[in-house]
Amino acid sequence: MAEQEDKAGDQQKFVLKCPKGTRDFDPKQMAIREGVFKTITDCFKRHGAETIDTPVFELKETLMGKYGEDSKLIYDLADQGGELLSLRYDLTVPFARYLAMKKITNIKRYHIAKVYRRDNPAMTKGRYREFYQCDFDTAGAYDVMITDAEVVKIVAEILSDLELGDFVIKVNHRKFLDGMMACCGVPTEKFRTICSAIDKLDKTPWEDVRAEMVDTKGLDGAVADKIGTFVKLTGRGELIDKLLKDDSISKNEEAVQALEEMRVFFKYCETMDITNRVSFDLSLARGLDYYTGLIYEGTLTDTDGKGVGSVAGGGRYDDLVGMFDPSGKKVPCVGVSIGIERIFSIIEARKFASEEKIRTTETAVLVASAQKDLLDERMRLCSELWGAKINAEMSYKKDPKLLTQIQYAEETGIPCVAIIGEDEMKKGIIKLRNTKTRDEVEIKRTDFIDEVKKRCQSQA
Repeated sequence: MAEQEDKAGDQQKFVLKCPKGTRDFDPKQMAIREGVFKTITDCFKRHGAETIDTPVFELKETLMGKYGEDSKLIYDLADQGGELLSLRYDLTVPFARYLAMKKITNIKRYHIAKVYRRDNPAMTKGRYREFYQCDFDTAGAYDVMITDAEVVKIVAEILSDLELGDFVIKVNHRKFLDGMMACCGVPTEKFRTICSAIDKLDKTPWEDVRAEMVDTKGLDGAVADKIGTFVKLTGRGELIDKLLKDDSISKNEEAVQALEEMRVFFKYCETMDITNRVSFDLSLARGLDYYTGLIYEGTLTDTDGKGVGSVAGGGRYDDLVGMFDPSGKKVPCVGVSIGIERIFSIIEARKFASEEKIRTTETAVLVASAQKDLLDERMRLCSELWGAKINAEMSYKKDPKLLTQIQYAEETGIPCVAIIGEDEMKKGIIKLRNTKTRDEVEIKRTDFIDEVKKRCQSQA
């Protein structure tokens, strides 16, 4: 008896819910997500990308040491048969491992899949522990900034196609950041940790970032102040000219090389008509350790031009593949990851606020009956429609009421209703009803499939 009470107590304590930082998606949300995925995938394919897939977990050793301070967010799994495993943190490191394993030196690929981060979730801000990433990367040795500019063009196309509002693509160069920090007096061993602090400037005031540099990371206050004079600068080609005239920057070979590459980049942006969308922003650092060249971040802006949220980010990572190759052979890469969850949140909120009807199916025709005992006729017509690759469905009740069937089509947005009745069968016709206009036409039974293809499929 006591044992039964303990079991009952355990059942009462159990709370049925999704794990922290995850969520379910209902059919309307999935319809929105599939539409967004299609827009993004169409853009990737338009630029000639092919797709791959990799395991959801990797050897822990594959992931460690690639993400800087964010390595603490990697999900480790319990020991499985002698292998220490971790859930993938992003799609970039698995891609680099894939290239090294397969000995691939040239590929343009996209990958859409879930990744995992042991972060403190903020569901209202679109930050989760399980979420999708949509990545596009080009691997291969090509002339400077050509592939980089195309990736930034892709970001501009996707954000425009999704009609998210105004946006800016912030760009910087990792080599310029390193050169700038050297000019300011940052010790070499502190470059990455100071970069990680700079990376917080999009969300944190300079005073707080400076305090982290000085109080937490041990940087000299005067050095931090010098960094402050640079990271507040933004512009385009004119900023490159201004920086090249700076006495300290002009003497740093790495910084000068990066600025000359940025000049080439902005030339290509002008050619591809995206210069007005791009801003050279010295506060952009992107904290991941593997970036080696151009870095960028797509940010939505308000009416005053201020950033309200990052929705894309990436950069060049020429050394990452070499970390996995036994001989250290490098494969230059550049890519971007679209921040899909934040985009979903924005589009969902907009759709639901507009009270726009969201279709959750792609049914073109509802096959309905006007009288009893016509189930076989409905089944037969549905089968013919399916055989012709036309999306169709019918009520699963044996003798449904006609009004109920028509109301179902109206509520779910099915564009056409095929009505079968005794009179129609005698005449050898089927009535086709336009759900939106409520107009009905009589179509010969023998011509019905062809007519449906003309009238209904384009509306589904």
